[in-house]
Amino acid sequence: MTGEYFRLALLCALGVLLITASVTDLRSRIISNRLNLGIAALAPLWWMASGLPLWPGMVMQLALALAVFALFTTLFAMGCMGGGDVKLLGALALWFPWHAVLSMVVVMALMGGVVTIVTVVHHRTTRRLGQPQIPYGIAISVAALWLIGERYLNHFA
Repeated sequence: MTGEYFRLALLCALGVLLITASVTDLRSRIISNRLNLGIAALAPLWWMASGLPLWPGMVMQLALALAVFALFTTLFAMGCMGGGDVKLLGALALWFPWHAVLSMVVVMALMGGVVTIVTVVHHRTTRRLGQPQIPYGIAISVAALWLIGERYLNHFA
């Protein structure tokens, strides 16, 4: 039973870090490296608490995170995403299996559209100059929080 409490505590810590990422991205359009490092550093504890075997489990999580990071680094290079967003996605890919990461990316894309529309409308109504900076960390965090909530709350339905 204490293992379940430890897993729940890790998920709560992840939730706090995700909310912090959203707030800081909204305020300053920056997701700190320390925050991303904290999310990545907690993942091995999650693996051990969840009973994930070293082979192939942990190795596959690392491979998934590297693949996600590489994919979104390409979008960063094209100017479509910020560096903090890419690092956040890579760190989050350490936490979830590939099919959950795929679901997270879909929800992130949908939420990203909403965040983009709201940001552009706000930018234009306040008559600001230049291109608006989209706080995509909000969409990433909401998608990850949805994934956590869906995983733990859906079994009550």
